[in-house]
Amino acid sequence: MHYELYYWTGIQGRGEYVRLALEDAGADYIDIARKHGDKAIMPFLRGRQDGALPFAPPFLKAGRLVIAQTATILAYLSPRLGLVPGGQSAEIYAQQLQLTIADFVVEIHDTHHPIAVDLYYEQQRAAARKRSQAFREERLPKFLGYFEQVLERGNGRQALSRHSYVDLSLFQLISGLDYAFPNAMRGMQKRIPRLRALSERIAERPNIAAYLASPRRIPFNEDGIFRHYAELDPAR
Repeated sequence: MHYELYYWTGIQGRGEYVRLALEDAGADYIDIARKHGDKAIMPFLRGRQDGALPFAPPFLKAGRLVIAQTATILAYLSPRLGLVPGGQSAEIYAQQLQLTIADFVVEIHDTHHPIAVDLYYEQQRAAARKRSQAFREERLPKFLGYFEQVLERGNGRQALSRHSYVDLSLFQLISGLDYAFPNAMRGMQKRIPRLRALSERIAERPNIAAYLASPRRIPFNEDGIFRHYAELDPAR
């Protein structure tokens, strides 16, 4: 199966979770906007293409199917790419975990845009400082503690009984947090040994290592979800 991934160029965001799954599996896919520009996305968003109407990227075209929302895309791809253990219970649990990651990503985004997405960061800096303090002290430990427990309850090394797209998504999550909140993440180091070990193993997987070393991997930057502003992550 040939897949078409639609996501904005230059943005390190939700599309990366889908891209990691496709890269890890060695899937046949094309990153449409990188080849044809962001304008190639617009006919879908304006309802001028057949299939489901996506609200926003990322979305995936698989044959005649148009699939939007990161967790839905990954739930569709994972059995086809061998990225989830067999059985309904495993597939549902994987999707549950991916949706929890999505909840966490929203909270991460809201540290630098706590008032409105359409306002610049500089227009909401005071609110961002307050939101980030609460995030560092309360939400970051709560979510990472949960995912550490998920690994502990699994086989100690992976979220499920074997390698899955959830492991890839946890790698992306840890990588992004290390970029956005390096000081806070250093403070969490001893509390998340399984997440740390998982992230290191994912980075060493042959297809992922090749992808990370390639120009296809967009560096984290201040246009994506994970943004580093020193004032939001003071040294302890």
